[in-house]
Amino acid sequence: MAKTAKHLDPALTRDLQPERTTCIQCGQHVRADYTNHRTLHTLLGVTRLNLLVRRCHNRSCPAYKKPYRPEAEGRFALPRHEFGLDVVALIGRLRYVEHRSVPEMGAHLVSRQIAVSERTVTNLLDRYDELLAVVLADDLRLRKILKSQGQVILAIDGLQPDVGHEVLWVIRDCLSGEILLAKSLLSARQQDLATLLTQVRAGCPVPIAGIVSDGQHSIRKAVRQVFPDTPYQLCQFHYLREAARLITDADRHAKKELKKKVRTIRGLERRTEGRTDPEAEVIRGYCSAVRSALTDDGRPPLEASGLKLQTQLDRIASSLETAEKKGGSPRSCTS
Repeated sequence: MAKTAKHLDPALTRDLQPERTTCIQCGQHVRADYTNHRTLHTLLGVTRLNLLVRRCHNRSCPAYKKPYRPEAEGRFALPRHEFGLDVVALIGRLRYVEHRSVPEMGAHLVSRQIAVSERTVTNLLDRYDELLAVVLADDLRLRKILKSQGQVILAIDGLQPDVGHEVLWVIRDCLSGEILLAKSLLSARQQDLATLLTQVRAGCPVPIAGIVSDGQHSIRKAVRQVFPDTPYQLCQFHYLREAARLITDADRHAKKELKKKVRTIRGLERRTEGRTDPEAEVIRGYCSAVRSALTDDGRPPLEASGLKLQTQLDRIASSLETAEKKGGSPRSCTS
């Protein structure tokens, strides 16, 4: 069982009561019977919910003495959970936007005065994934989005984690970014892909204006089979990547050579270990800047990581020259 958070004195108090005052089954008045108390850990602090519960007392009613809890309770947390939905949403952002690990997410929450264990972080991340899956599978929401834009442009791609594994085929709309279908297949045969495209065509409430994919032959044949009259083109990113392959390879080689020239910064850092004078602090600062530049990769072909590294190193060198002209001596210490 996951470790629960320590119970602290609540910083906030919310009094909630049901909006409904009549029974949903028999229509008679449901009276306030008792009050429940619930403590949640939220980003705003420990929150105490005082929940007024109503019950129907008509003995012939199918809902006799079944509790009517406040509808607004679900806005704060999931049933039987002690962490608020805002904490669950934060964990999702830390994981999938900032790519934090579970220990890093736990440390971040602790820094925000939320007592939580790593196992609980993992459980809350699972709850986030489940909520996200429910949203993505909401056909009514998806149909509303597609109808508002009037048309869709399909993008088709397959993701294989490793050789021999199943391929996850994803079909999404380029205009809204919504995923229309995702399914794992053991093969990439034309007929299997045509079946997926047929499912998307049957469930799409608006016209399909175009289709984009890479140059895989099975995809092209499946598109021709299911959408013979729909405009189809290869992905512009794949075009650009292939066109820039020679430049990308040269840039990667240049970055490797640049890294060889600045690998001596570790020796400089060792020379300043234990020193607290201003000069040592300046040297360690420049070494940290170089390390940061080495790990700051670009996204080829749109960003050349070698050129990016060269630009950052030039700025560091320029800063060193400026410091030397102003009377400092970092150049003599780092040479």
